This record gives sequence, C-alpha cells and structure tokens, in this order.
Amino acid sequence: NKHKSSTFRLDMSLKASNLSKLYDNNWILRDVSFEAERGEIFGLFGSSGCGKTAVLNILAGSEKSNGGAINLDSSDVSEKSKTDRNFAYVGQIRAPSWKQFFGSGKSRPSGLEQAEAIKHAVETAQSVLLIDDAFSCMDKMQKLDSMNLLRKATREKNLAIVFATSNFDDILLFCDKAAVIAGSEISQIGTPREVYLEPVCYSVARIAGRNNLFEARRVTSSKAETPQFQTIEGSHKLTIQKVEKKFLGALNQNVSLGIRPEHISISFGASFPEDNLIRATITGVQFLGATTLVELDADGLKLDVLVLRLVGLKSGDECMLGLPPDRIAIYKD
Repeated sequence: NKHKSSTFRLDMSLKASNLSKLYDNNWILRDVSFEAERGEIFGLFGSSGCGKTAVLNILAGSEKSNGGAINLDSSDVSEKSKTDRNFAYVGQIRAPSWKQFFGSGKSRPSGLEQAEAIKHAVETAQSVLLIDDAFSCMDKMQKLDSMNLLRKATREKNLAIVFATSNFDDILLFCDKAAVIAGSEISQIGTPREVYLEPVCYSVARIAGRNNLFEARRVTSSKAETPQFQTIEGSHKLTIQKVEKKFLGALNQNVSLGIRPEHISISFGASFPEDNLIRATITGVQFLGATTLVELDADGLKLDVLVLRLVGLKSGDECMLGLPPDRIAIYKD
C-alpha cells in the first residue's frame, strides 16, 4: 500500500527511560531518560563520577539497573543479555570490548591502541555503539581521525552512538545532541549550542564550558521593565533584560548571575553605557593560542574575559568592562 508506506514510520532509535542505579544506598542515577536517534551522535556529559559510565554499562547489559527500560527500534531490550543486545562498546578503562580486543592484562590503552579499538568497534557495530571517554588519551590528530571515522559510520551504518565524556569541548566538536548529568539526574538535553548558550540551571552553567558565575540580589520591583541586580562582591549594579517573574528570585534572596567570558568587552575609551560598565584591574593574562584569557578584579568581583587579540594590556592596567544586559543569565538553583 503506497499510502501506508509513505505515512508509516518505524521508530529507529535507542531510548532509555527512567534508568536508576543504587550503589551502597546512594542513588548514582535517578530517572535518567533520553533518546539517541539512529544516524546521530548523542553525548552524555558531566563531571567525573556523575554516573556516565554506569549509564553505558546499563545500556550494554553488563550492569543491572534499579529500574527503568531500554528500547531499541521500539523493541524492549532491557531483559536481554549483553550478548543478545549486541551493542559495541569502547571505553578507556574496564570497557568489555577493550578486554576482549586487547586482553585483560592492560588497564589503560595508548592513544594509538584506543584508536584501533574504535576502528574495531565500528567494524563490528550493527545498531548501537557506546563510547566511554575514549578520546582522552589521544593526540589531536588521532582524535579528529577517530571522530571523522565515527561520523561516517553513523551515517553509512545508521548507528546510534552514545558518547560519554567529562570534556565539554568534545561535546561541542563531536555531538549532534547532548544530555548533561548533574546530581545523579539529567539537568538538560539539547544541541551542544543550546546547552552552551542557554544553560537551564546553575549546575549546567558551571560545568558546560568556561563561565563567570557570581552572587547578586535583585534591587528593583518584579514589575520593572529592566530588572536590576547588585553583586554581592563589589556591589556593582547590573541591569539585565526583562525575564519572566518566576526567574527573578525574591528581593531578599541571593541568586547567581552568569555571563560567558567572550560576551564581556574590554575598553579604554568610549563605550556604550547601557552595557553595564564597571571599572576593573587586570590581574592576569593567559595566552591560549587563537584567543587570550584576561583575568580581572572589579572591587572584589573576579571576572574572566576571552578576547581574540590583546594589544598592549598587562597585569596591573585598569580598564572598563561592558556586560551586555541580554548576555547575563539568572540562576536561582
């Protein structure tokens, strides 16, 4: 039936629903849910020890969960054995496929060996490939070559790849979508761009890329067209763009404000006063190649600024900083 074939769509994805894991009476994971489409590289990002490896082990069938379900292409595979699931797995330490491929005598592979393990996994993977922090011991070229190989395999073999890492730069470089795990739960799911530019909470803003986070308290009415906050350190008045009342916090409650280092401007002459101008002293300059990180102190408020070029600036110099209102975010948690 031509009409049926054009409207019927088989669910082609790996779906984890409410996965939970208890270790020694502590919940390492609680109700972790996400969906990795075939042909997609899905990232699991979080600090070391947040439970990323536990998620992969549960998906692979090498570790039992304390609740939840796993579906592949609409079929429940939760009760299938590791062998029956046939998920390829590449990990840096204690990964099942690592021991099978190189033997159990080695605990930490070299970058070259890890790249070979990825090639082997790509050759054997049929539906799902799980990767646990496999790029951390590689040099730059090994990493880029492996990423290109995996992207190609994702398209050509229609794989669903789940990639766990504590390096957010790898998420930005490699993944189509990502979930951020914080406090044993998923705090945010989105594209890497969305996670970086629009963190939904403090815990995500703190770990997903470099960020300036500092305490402040609202000093204007919740009905004000342009809300204003006063920083706890330095007592600077900062105006932000109007947001929904529920995000503002109470007048007697401290909140966290956040602004990315590349969104702050440094100037010595004419500036735009609407950009929350504050005076600061340069306390450090760190050359990072294509960019330079400038550390500043504004009467006790410590800020980092990322610039493309730093001409004639050095520690001890005074300057003006501009913090655009539309680049400042509020975090109540």
